[in-house]
Amino acid sequence: MMDSPQISPFIIFFASIITSNMVLTNFLGMCSFISISNEFKTASGLGKAVTLVMIFTTVINFAVYKFIVVPLELEYLRYVVFIIVIAASVQIIELAMDRFLPELHIKLGIFLPLITVNCAILGISLFMVIRDYNFLQSLLFGAGSGLGWWLAISTLAAIREKTNKSKVPAGLVGPGLTFIIIGLMAMAFMGFSGIFTIQ
Repeated sequence: MMDSPQISPFIIFFASIITSNMVLTNFLGMCSFISISNEFKTASGLGKAVTLVMIFTTVINFAVYKFIVVPLELEYLRYVVFIIVIAASVQIIELAMDRFLPELHIKLGIFLPLITVNCAILGISLFMVIRDYNFLQSLLFGAGSGLGWWLAISTLAAIREKTNKSKVPAGLVGPGLTFIIIGLMAMAFMGFSGIFTIQ
């Protein structure tokens, strides 16, 4: 395995979108991924919100970890610190959406504040620490993971909208077909693994 500082930030960025997709490869953030993927517009809106939260929290958590947690030798509190930063970021984005995008805010409902407990967002901060990424690597990892999550949920929502208008065998209606679609999407994304990957 390559030492993380030697990995190009752009490889990390593209790998986190496709071959190391947070939801289709690591299966993090599945609850809202499945629940909000019935309608493309709503799913895309949630994807944008999650992407913003991932970028903001990755940058802030990087700074807090490197300049506060490590110097004070409080590494054992990193989970608590990361979750506090994530919760604050989600609150700011929720207030902004309520003010500027009220329709989308109403459609997302309870799933918007639940971004706080989306394990994909916490996973990014933890992977950033475990892999010892520098600032640029962390920033592009957060951005790529957010875009990958957005791409995955938007794709699933578009496919589900099409299947809702199609004749589907009764036994597959609902969760059965959804899990088959997710499995096929995961295999399709993994098909690019020869191009670039991160460990």
